[in-house]
Amino acid sequence: MGKGIVLLSKREIEKMRNAGRLASQLLDYLTPLVKPGVSTLELNDAAEAWTQEHGAKSAPLGYGKSNPYPKSICTSVNEVICHGIPNKKDVLKNGDIINIDVTPILEGYHGDTSRTFLVGTPKPEVEHLVEVTKKCLYLGIEAAQPNGRIGDIGAAIQEYAEAEGYSVVRDFVGHGVSNIFHTEPQVPHYGTRGKGKKIRPGMVFTIEPMINQGTYEAELLKDGWTAVTKDRKLSAQFEHTIAITPNGPEIMTLSE
Repeated sequence: MGKGIVLLSKREIEKMRNAGRLASQLLDYLTPLVKPGVSTLELNDAAEAWTQEHGAKSAPLGYGKSNPYPKSICTSVNEVICHGIPNKKDVLKNGDIINIDVTPILEGYHGDTSRTFLVGTPKPEVEHLVEVTKKCLYLGIEAAQPNGRIGDIGAAIQEYAEAEGYSVVRDFVGHGVSNIFHTEPQVPHYGTRGKGKKIRPGMVFTIEPMINQGTYEAELLKDGWTAVTKDRKLSAQFEHTIAITPNGPEIMTLSE
């Protein structure tokens, strides 16, 4: 994590807007490819080719000093909470859910966003988990108001998710993002209203709730990246990058 919270200038926010737009277009491009019989490696390779064609770089590729992330996107299927590594053995089946997390770097700035996709026709309870998770994201964004507190965001998400019978992952949080991939502030998706750092115009950060069917507890696999639910029940996630303006939050990664 970078040191301290940096408030971005109008010029930097415009660059973040461009990177965010590209990230949402990348997910739009991948959407029709998400279907039974497609491997997560095929999705990764399609994303990498598209990113290069659009003059950008994939931030996840090679990220991390001691154990660099080996692929261009994260593909988290079913019980995988986040940071699932694309591979040819991971072939999508009817009824699966998959979160695709992309972060292209355009002109030095990161556009960070993710969506959970339904593969074929999942069971109604699976669709419900995904719907609730998406609503959690938007409730969190709505709570990110200037002069509010970071805890307002987590509280809004946690209250709704738990009322629907789900749990909120605690081990992974949203984060500041700019020309650096991960900076302050950390943005937990659980918490208490009125607590945490003050939300100020010029802050740019992600909100990316991970919502589980069972326990919120996570387990890291031997690859050092893939996080799965401890009870192996399903997990869903949605993520946007937002900028705080004097009038409220602006979503940088909204699909057109």
